Amino acid sequence: MSKKVDANHKAIVKGLRDAGATVQSLAALGKGAPDVLVGFRRLNYTLEIKNPLMPPSKRKLTEAEEEWHDEWRGQVTVVETLEQALSAIGAVK
Repeated sequence: MSKKVDANHKAIVKGLRDAGATVQSLAALGKGAPDVLVGFRRLNYTLEIKNPLMPPSKRKLTEAEEEWHDEWRGQVTVVETLEQALSAIGAVK
């Protein structure tokens, strides 16, 4: 079963790709895994995409996402906008 993606998911993925990043959607994994795996300048980043137009209660990490973030021993960043995503991967300052 695939995970539902936020309304801004496609726009952020497109913007990351336009900036020269490769992007692999992980949304279908579910189980709290982040939404996308991003490769940029030979480094990998995991991003959890949340929709800034939703009320704060709807933007919170789910229980499964919180657990995944707590247990993951690597990088993961929550972003709401393309600008935040580009900053997270070092494409803008």
